[in-house]
Amino acid sequence: MVLIKPDSSLKHAGMTNNGDFRMNVNKVVLAYSGGLDTSVIIRWLIEKYECEVIAFIADLGQAEDLQAIGQKAIKTGAIKAIVEDVREEFVRDYIFPAIKANAVYEGTYLLGTSLARPLIAKKQIEAAQREGAGAVSHGATGKGNDQVRFELTYSALSPALRIIAPWREWEFDSRSDLIEYAKKHGIPVPVTKAKPYSCDANLFHISYEGGILEDPWASYPEDMFTLTVSPEAAPDKPVFVEIEFEKGIPVAIDGKRLSPYQLLSELNKAGGENGIGRVDVVENRYIGIKSRGVYETPGGTILHIAHRAVESVTMDREVMHLRDSLIPKFAESVYYGYWFSPEMKMLQSAIDSSQENVTGTARLKLYKGNCIVVGRKSPVSLYRPEIVTFEKGEAFNQQDAGGFIRINALRLKNEARKGA
Repeated sequence: MVLIKPDSSLKHAGMTNNGDFRMNVNKVVLAYSGGLDTSVIIRWLIEKYECEVIAFIADLGQAEDLQAIGQKAIKTGAIKAIVEDVREEFVRDYIFPAIKANAVYEGTYLLGTSLARPLIAKKQIEAAQREGAGAVSHGATGKGNDQVRFELTYSALSPALRIIAPWREWEFDSRSDLIEYAKKHGIPVPVTKAKPYSCDANLFHISYEGGILEDPWASYPEDMFTLTVSPEAAPDKPVFVEIEFEKGIPVAIDGKRLSPYQLLSELNKAGGENGIGRVDVVENRYIGIKSRGVYETPGGTILHIAHRAVESVTMDREVMHLRDSLIPKFAESVYYGYWFSPEMKMLQSAIDSSQENVTGTARLKLYKGNCIVVGRKSPVSLYRPEIVTFEKGEAFNQQDAGGFIRINALRLKNEARKGA
């Protein structure tokens, strides 16, 4: 953890003690990204609540200069910036459980942003407790999912903390208003009116929304992407990779054991170089709005496909089907913000149980945007070649199938004969 503090000779702007209602908030820990919204929020909190602001920055593997982002927070008015490295925890305790669950929201979205929010909020609360802050804040809009994800986590882990949601309080109606406010206060922001993309990056993915992307018919610009090359520009020669799992958890690539962070980083590189992991979706937000998101999830896409491949030879049919019935609820609970909830504890326990036998290796071919399973093996495989073979064998008597079919056809025959 890194603490960044302002020059002690500089007086913190906006700090008064006039005894009005705003002084119920002495100090606020803000989930800070360095982007347009949270940069404006620092100054707005100081003006509105006349409080001290601590910027909390989670290192989720977003490949940004977090020290520079912390310095920006200080220059904008924060009394302190906390940068905390949570990369291993993020992959180990949030991403990998989602991989074990094969969690996909509405058939497409691998939940990159959704998985990060409860961890950020959890660490934000811990920072607030250490710093003696009476409130936490975030930059999520009143139209989106993130406000729910942050605030449900705050409520589940520290219900006494006050929550400040600027987008539901302030006078600004759009990001264009924020740009004008930032210019007025000398706050540099990486957004312009000509290219107002909202980006969220972490080790698992990058998401893009806003601007031209708000038109679901408009194609995205190719130069928007940062993790992946276009499938057309990917190498003409395929790349093969082997991923090993133990009880549903990925542990090695091509026989080399890696930490969770290292493993996902390696797969991001391989997937990105081969144009894997791009999706363009219109999804249903929890609050009832449809929104368009474009995502890059190269390593996560590879892991999802590899995990399914190992499951195919190691999971009992009925266990797999029962677990599959839980996937929509698991994904929905993550997407809606219920990571720290009783139902999520139950779901994770059931999924952990289903993964006891999911140990093995998947071999995949990465080629021009495609991730293709070309092999799977396991020391505890349920796949029996001597049973499934089309060649003559003694392990399976094909005549037995006749009685099986007749028994299962009985109710269908009864249905056909009703009223006869």
